Amino acid sequence: MDARAKTGVSIRSAGKRYGPVVALDDVSLDIAPGEFVSLLGPSGSGKTTLLGILGGFVQPSSGAVWVGENDITFAPPHKRNIGIVFQNYALFPHMTVGENVAFPLRARREPKAGWAKKVADALAMVELSGFEARNISQLSGGQRQRVALARAMVFEPQLILMDEPLSALDKQLRETMQIELRRLHRKLGATIVYVTHDQREALTMSDRVAVLKNGKLVQIDTPERLYDRPCDAFVASFIGEATLLDVSRAGDDAVRLGDALLRTTHPLPRGERLLLAVQTEKLVIDGGSAEGANRLSCRVTEVLYQGESLRVFAALADGTSISLRQPGNHDARRRIPSPGEPMTVLLDPQDTIVVPA
Repeated sequence: MDARAKTGVSIRSAGKRYGPVVALDDVSLDIAPGEFVSLLGPSGSGKTTLLGILGGFVQPSSGAVWVGENDITFAPPHKRNIGIVFQNYALFPHMTVGENVAFPLRARREPKAGWAKKVADALAMVELSGFEARNISQLSGGQRQRVALARAMVFEPQLILMDEPLSALDKQLRETMQIELRRLHRKLGATIVYVTHDQREALTMSDRVAVLKNGKLVQIDTPERLYDRPCDAFVASFIGEATLLDVSRAGDDAVRLGDALLRTTHPLPRGERLLLAVQTEKLVIDGGSAEGANRLSCRVTEVLYQGESLRVFAALADGTSISLRQPGNHDARRRIPSPGEPMTVLLDPQDTIVVPA
């Protein structure tokens, strides 16, 4: 696994056109050795095209791709030494678990004498030791996902690509597998590029997240900075639950929303039109103890119970709608006014995020 951990990826001005349609537009991205990077974006953003270029299934119209010191831009998939986990796992139903995991070794014509140990080691990594003789039909969805992972790792590839491998699982299992994949990545030290359209999944698992839109790379950063410091309105609205509100500049460190003056600790962006990105969980109902926080007066319009949390909708004086998320415990529920009643909410200056429109 050491050789794999020393391999980084460099994508240089990659582009892909299908006639007049631009699927990927001049994307450059460096991935450090052993890093877990997620490609995040809506349908048509270019994330799957970029993954296809990395895997050799899509030839770029421009640019280059390097893995370590090797230019693999036009190398065929079987010569890239890359492990791939597909969305539907692509396991062979007529083969046993062991035969599925050994398939890359057979395809690469590795000596058969070493197959058994490599298969056993790969299955041990995903906690499926002893499953070699099982049929694929006998496995649960989560176990099949692990077999697909073991097959991708068995030949110790330089890079592992994952194309929405958890999307077919139910919510609870998907969240469990996110944590397991994160732990497995730390154990292996592998370089992983992961495609997803699920914001929470990307934030949970990644060292960095690359957000794409209309074939362009909009922002790449750590989950924390991406969430707390979005570069524009698209990222702010796509990551988490944000309400975007028109505000006007009121000095170097403040904006005005209606009659309210809101201070921020972050530099205000340039441009005529500014938007305040209000994340639902950053708003807090005023308990009278916070000092220095920005205050917004509003009126509750609706309260939705959602199990572990409550979504509270409210209207500002000019009718602008905002929402906040509160814990679902009884103490928090008692503090929420009833629909129609006034409420003051607080927004810390550090959580006051202003982006260009």
